[in-house]
Amino acid sequence: MEIDLNADLGEGFGIWRLGDDEALLDVVTSANVACGFHAGDPATIRRTCAAAVDRGVSIGAQVSYRDLAGFGRREMEMDPEDLCAEVLYQLAAVDGIARAMGGRVSYVKPHGALYNRICRDPEQAAAVVAAVADYDQSLPVLSLPGSAVHEVAAGEGLTTVAEAFADRAYTPAGALVPRRSPGAVLHDPDTVAARAVRMATARVVTAVDGSQVPVEARSICVHGDTPGAVRLARAVREGLTQAGVTVRAFA
Repeated sequence: MEIDLNADLGEGFGIWRLGDDEALLDVVTSANVACGFHAGDPATIRRTCAAAVDRGVSIGAQVSYRDLAGFGRREMEMDPEDLCAEVLYQLAAVDGIARAMGGRVSYVKPHGALYNRICRDPEQAAAVVAAVADYDQSLPVLSLPGSAVHEVAAGEGLTTVAEAFADRAYTPAGALVPRRSPGAVLHDPDTVAARAVRMATARVVTAVDGSQVPVEARSICVHGDTPGAVRLARAVREGLTQAGVTVRAFA
């Protein structure tokens, strides 16, 4: 049994640092690198990609809406052609830097509001898929199981990979509880690790109402901007290893 462990990294900007990227890169197997639209800047992207390459961690482009002030968490109405172009721009930029550091972008994971939007909006999902297809048809797109993007991507011949979130609360429908809701983000390392193990082995997660929601995922995410993210990630990895799960990148 194998599972990937991913985290959002490179989310600092200028002199502002968010999270401990280097410590997380010692734990995770895939790094979702901010592309400069919700967070990150050229120096941060370069530093994060170089550190990921040094550790053999897969690099993903974490594309988003152009929303630095809102950290990419404000949903936007966009012309599909504009969204496609902005996703393509971000992907090409991070892949170029990754290649200069001796690596490459191996997958694409939308961030924040864009991630949630393409779970239910086929039009914006198609714009993201078109950008990835224009750049490199072989790149998989990481998203929640059941997302609209899976069907759209299949129609364009793109691979998708389903993921689960160890540190987020779930609705009974299998969606993530909105961040503004109480209890949406989990902080206890033991709780988060136990959820990750159940996701990987039993393929299920307990929703906020106590119901059991099926989870079919190849990757598990721990957010890099969550307070105590390094402790959470270490607890998750240790829990998975102790449960006999091989932690390995999917791409």
